[in-house]
Amino acid sequence: MDITLSILAFVFTITGIVGCIVPALPGVVLSYAGLVCAYLTSYSTIGGAALWTWLAITVAVSVIDYFLPAWMTRRFGGSRAGAIGATVGVFAGFFLFPPLGIVLGPFFGAVLGELLHDKSDPGKALLVGIGSFLSFIVGTGIKLVAAVGMLLHVAADTYPVLREWAAGLF
Repeated sequence: MDITLSILAFVFTITGIVGCIVPALPGVVLSYAGLVCAYLTSYSTIGGAALWTWLAITVAVSVIDYFLPAWMTRRFGGSRAGAIGATVGVFAGFFLFPPLGIVLGPFFGAVLGELLHDKSDPGKALLVGIGSFLSFIVGTGIKLVAAVGMLLHVAADTYPVLREWAAGLF
C-alpha cells in the first residue's frame, strides 16, 4: 500500500507542477492530492497541521492567480474586450518575448481590453494592466515555489520505500 501511495504522490505532484505552469490544468488540486497520498503512507513525517496550512495557502493563491485577473479584466475591460485583449496579449507576448510571454500576457491583455472598451482613458488601461500583471506574477510565483517545495518534501518522504521497492526488484 505504501508503494502505491508513494507512486501516486509523485505522479500527482509532478502533474500538479505542470498545472501550475499551464493554468488550464487543476494543478493546485493535484498537488494537494499528492501531499495527501504522501501523508497517508505509514512512514510519513508530514503532520496534520501541514495539510491544513497547505490547503489554506493553495486556496488563497488560486483566488489571486485565477479569479482576480479575470475579475479585473471583466470589470474594467468588459468581457468581450477583455477576452480579445487577453488572447492577443498572450500570443503577442509569447512570440515577441519567449518565455516571458505567459507573464506579460495578462498585462498586454488587460491594457488592450481596457483600451478597446474605453478609448478615452489610456491611463486607466495602464493601471488595470499593472494590477493584472502583479496579481498574476505574484500568484503564479508563490504557487510554483510552493509546488516545487512540496515535490522536494514528497520526494524525501517517499524515497525510503521506493528504494526498498526497487531493491526488491533485483
